[in-house]
Amino acid sequence: MRVVIAPDSFKGSIGAAAAAAALAAGWRQVRPTDEIVELPLADGGEGTLAMLAAAVPASRWHPAEVSGPVAARVRAAWLELPGNVAVIELATAAGLTQLAELQPLAAHSYGVGELIGRALDAGARRVLVALGGSACTDGGTGALAALGARFLDDAGMPLPRGGGALRRLAAVDLAGLRPVPPDGVSCLTDVRAPLLGPDGAAAVFGPQKGAGPADIAALEAGLEKLAALLGGDPGEPGAGAAGGCGYGLAAGWRSKLLPGAAELAAIAGLPQALAGADLVITGEGRYDLTSLHGKVVGAVSAMAGSTATGAATLGSAMTGVPVAIVAGQLALAPPPGARAVELAALAGGAKAAIREPARWLAAAGAELACAS
Repeated sequence: MRVVIAPDSFKGSIGAAAAAAALAAGWRQVRPTDEIVELPLADGGEGTLAMLAAAVPASRWHPAEVSGPVAARVRAAWLELPGNVAVIELATAAGLTQLAELQPLAAHSYGVGELIGRALDAGARRVLVALGGSACTDGGTGALAALGARFLDDAGMPLPRGGGALRRLAAVDLAGLRPVPPDGVSCLTDVRAPLLGPDGAAAVFGPQKGAGPADIAALEAGLEKLAALLGGDPGEPGAGAAGGCGYGLAAGWRSKLLPGAAELAAIAGLPQALAGADLVITGEGRYDLTSLHGKVVGAVSAMAGSTATGAATLGSAMTGVPVAIVAGQLALAPPPGARAVELAALAGGAKAAIREPARWLAAAGAELACAS
C-alpha cells in the first residue's frame, strides 16, 4: 500500500514536518512494509519557507537583516528556488512572533519590501510572497514604500509607517517604485477575505493583532483612504490577507493573488506524489469551514479527487485517491467518504493533545493503519 502523508502544521503545537513524521511512525507500527511518502505542506503562513526548503532540495537560503514590524531590526531570510524564483515569507519580517507586545496601529510591512528588494538585487525573475501571520494592518504600504513608493499627507510629507497613519493619507506616488520582475509576482494567501468591510482585514483579523474597537475603526478608515487612492480591486478574494498586504501588492505592484495551499502543494510535488497512491492523510490543528477554502486540507482533498465543498464522494474524480483527515479538533463533519481522526478525542482532551502532539499523531496514524 502506498500512503502519502501531507499535513499542515498544527499551529501552536507541532510543525508540519514533525507532524508528518509522527503520523508515519504510527502507521509503520501497524503496517511496516507499506510505502510511505512524507510531504509536509503549508498554506502561505508561518513555516512556508521551511516547507519549501525541505520539498525542493536545490533551494538556497539567503539570510538578511531587515526592519521588524515596529522599530527593531530582525534577522530574516528569503529562499531561492530553481529558475531564479524568490520566496518571501512575510511572517519572518512582519509577523506576530516578532513582537513582544502587539502594536496594531504602529506595526508595518516595511521589512517585507526590503526582503523583496534583496531578492530583486540578486536577480530574481519571479517573486512569491507568502502572506500569513502578519502583525500589521497597513495595506502593504510599508512593503511598497521599501520598494520605492511614497505615501504622503496633505502637506506632501511621507506618512509614518503603520496602518494607524493611513487616516492622514492624501496622495500616493508610485513613480519611484521598482519594476516588477520579468516573470511576475504572486502573493500566496491563506485567507480569501476582502480588504474592507465586516469580513475584511481590520474587522476580522485586527483583534488577533491587538486591535480594539477604536483601533479597528481607525485602521478601516485608513484602508478605505488607501483603496480610494491606489485603485485596484479591494473586494478581490485574498485582498485582506496579511492586513491588506495582498491588496497593496496587487493594486500597487501588479501581484497575482493565489490560494497559497494549492500553489505550494503543486510546487512541493503533491500531484506527482498522489500518482499511484492508495491513501492520502492530511491534517491541521482545527478542521472547520475555513479548512476547505484556501487551507492545506482543502487543497489536498481537491487534488486527491474531492470537491472544494465536499459535496461529492471523495475519490470520485481526478486521481481518485481516498482522503483521511487528522485534526486536533473536528469542528466540522468530514466530507462523505473521508475518514477523520480527532486528536483531542484520542488524548482525552484538547490540552492533552496539545501537550504531546507527536504521541497522539502517532496514535492517529496507527488507528488509520488498522482501519486500512
